[in-house]
Amino acid sequence: MGTASQLEPPTSLVGILHRISNIVSSELSLDEMLGEIVGLTVQVTVCDACLVYLIERELNEVVLRASQVPHQGDLGNIRLKVGEGITGWVVEHHSVVALPENASLDRRFKRFQGLIEDTYQAFLSVPLVSGGDVIGVINVHHREPHHHTPDEISLLTFIGEQMGGAITKSFLAEENARLHEETAEMRRQLETRKIVERAKGILQHRHNVTEEEAYLRLRNESRRLRRPMRELAEAIILSEDLSRKSERLQ
Repeated sequence: MGTASQLEPPTSLVGILHRISNIVSSELSLDEMLGEIVGLTVQVTVCDACLVYLIERELNEVVLRASQVPHQGDLGNIRLKVGEGITGWVVEHHSVVALPENASLDRRFKRFQGLIEDTYQAFLSVPLVSGGDVIGVINVHHREPHHHTPDEISLLTFIGEQMGGAITKSFLAEENARLHEETAEMRRQLETRKIVERAKGILQHRHNVTEEEAYLRLRNESRRLRRPMRELAEAIILSEDLSRKSERLQ
C-alpha cells in the first residue's frame, strides 16, 4: 500500500476516505502526518496557504506545527492562548469560522508579523477533533476574496474529524518513545553512577585517599585523556578484578 502522497488527488468523498485511510494506517511520524494533512487540505480547498495548529494542554495554548508556506522559524514558536485570535476561538467554541474577505478586520483576528497569511483576504478555520475533543485547528487562507461553499466547509470539517484520531495516535506514539528514551537514559545514568562509585572505592583503598580525592583523580584523568569518566571507571574495575584473579591463582 502506498503512502497518501502517492495517491491521486481526491475528487470525491470516496477519494478523500481512501487517502485518509492510507494516512491513518501508515507509520508516519507526527510531522509527516501533519504534512499530509496540509497537502490534502490544499488539494480539497485549492487554497493559497494552510496552517495546522495543535493544542498543548499543559500550557492551554495553541501552537503552530505545520504549514504549506515555509515557516521554519515560526513552527513551535507561534502560540495563542485558547480563546485568543480566531484560531483560539475555534478551539474554545468547537466551531467553524469562515470569512470570505477582509479576514483581518474580524474582531477576533490576531496578527503575527511573521505570517504572510495574515495579509490574505479569505480565512477558513475548522477544528481537528479526536474522541469528541478539539486537539487542534486547520486554517485555510486565500489571497483574494473567496466564498467558502457549504461543500468545501463540510469536506474540511470531515478531514478535521477523521484526521484528529490519527494525529492523537501518532502523538502518543512519539510521546511513548520519548518517555522510553528518558527512562533508558535514567537507567544509563544510574548504572554509570554505580560504576563510578565502585571505581572511587577502589582508588580510595589503593591510594589511601578520601572519597573526594578519589573522585577528583578520576575526573582529572578523564579530562586529561579526553575519555568519559565511565570508561575510565570501567578500566579501573577491570584492572582490580584481574589483579584479584591473579592473586587467587598464585
